Amino acid sequence: MFITHNQAELFTVAFGNASRHLLAVGGWTGSWELWTQPFTYLSQTWHTIAYDHRGTGATICPVESITVENMVGDVFAVLDHFEVEECVLAAESSGCLITLLAAQQQPHRFKGLVLAGSVAYRPLPNGNDAFLNGLRHNYQPTIDWFVETCVPEPNSDAIKRWGRQILARAGQTPAIQLYECVLGLDLRQQLPQIQQPVLLLHGEKDAIAPLEDAKWTATQLPNSELRIFSETGHVPTITRPKEVAESIDQFFDKFTF
Repeated sequence: MFITHNQAELFTVAFGNASRHLLAVGGWTGSWELWTQPFTYLSQTWHTIAYDHRGTGATICPVESITVENMVGDVFAVLDHFEVEECVLAAESSGCLITLLAAQQQPHRFKGLVLAGSVAYRPLPNGNDAFLNGLRHNYQPTIDWFVETCVPEPNSDAIKRWGRQILARAGQTPAIQLYECVLGLDLRQQLPQIQQPVLLLHGEKDAIAPLEDAKWTATQLPNSELRIFSETGHVPTITRPKEVAESIDQFFDKFTF
């Protein structure tokens, strides 16, 4: 269903009727579909909710409304719509920035966090930003490169095709805005303030968000656990969905909801 918030018509989905809730956010131009396969397993024991964040999937919004502030606000708008007071908040890639900001803004709403392919900062480019230039002037080949880089796993042609289809629904202008709006955002000093249990899921061969950064992030979070998937790239939610779901269940089964 669609819900309206700050100039956006947010496309949302929800599955299951369990008493514990998990809300998932995609990354960059990746829609809620990045969580489709883990939800197949998680929805048996969780009430799972996701949405296409601004600029992705079926959500409709003016490009100028794609801001960090609005995307953080959208998290709470979705929770309020589904009348969820507390949940585990999960995110992928740059969506982790939105998740961390939401957890800082209203910590009482979140029982824990899941950060897949985590990003805690997006530095401003020092000189020429080749990726941004590619988005502006050579869009489709740049997207093709991005998908290939995200999914180094062998025998993944179907997944890569699916990934290109997901990203294609964003379009060039929203993709550029989604990339630019988080440049310069640095949450590293705020990480020790996150008191909730945090599960970090990271691919050993992640070339987008280096594993070493995830290892450092785990040391800064007071109550965290890092699980590394061998021979895995940037999107374990689509290449290792069962393992992702099992990791979430195993981690949060240790806590009372």
